[in-house]
Amino acid sequence: MMYWLPWIQGFTLGAGLIIPIGAQNAFVLNQGIRRQHHLLVAAICGLFDVLLISLGVFGGGAALQAHGLLYWGISLAGMVFLLLYGAHCWRRVFRREQALALDGRERGLRAVLVGALAVTLLNPQVYIETVMILGSVGGGFAEEHKWAFALGCISASLIWFFTLALAAAKMSAWLGRPVVQKVMDAAIGTLMWLLAGKLALGLMAVS
Repeated sequence: MMYWLPWIQGFTLGAGLIIPIGAQNAFVLNQGIRRQHHLLVAAICGLFDVLLISLGVFGGGAALQAHGLLYWGISLAGMVFLLLYGAHCWRRVFRREQALALDGRERGLRAVLVGALAVTLLNPQVYIETVMILGSVGGGFAEEHKWAFALGCISASLIWFFTLALAAAKMSAWLGRPVVQKVMDAAIGTLMWLLAGKLALGLMAVS
């Protein structure tokens, strides 16, 4: 029973950070709608979450927190990434439906792999959530409970990414309609900019 409590805490906190739409979720969602290698994309995102959460909980989070300049640099890079991703989403909103349909054409496996790795490894928000936030919280647990907390976070990540990919594929006929795509792009683009603003406020608070 003593291990269930940190697992539940890890699952709850992990879900709270991972479920809100970000660049990773948007990419998984889009690949699910296309039904193109969506389970592979979910597996890649989940695998790197496993690695980064483990790194954060078992020392990486504390190391990053101890270096204020590194934290500032990662946050600034995350803000720029989110601004650019948001701009990309809004650019899709104003495309003509014909151009949007062409953009939805099948992507090769290599392009999908590159995209999945980009929204994971080049996305500083991933490091902030997994290594810094989950790592700093998990680092406060006793050694024998850290694994339970980490497994809770990892469980939330894997369940979410595969659920999102499968649900998007199941609802692709409706989600793939141009009007729905534009609404989703507008919502995701706005959220990316709001997250960038939140990071900017955080940087102002620590500077």
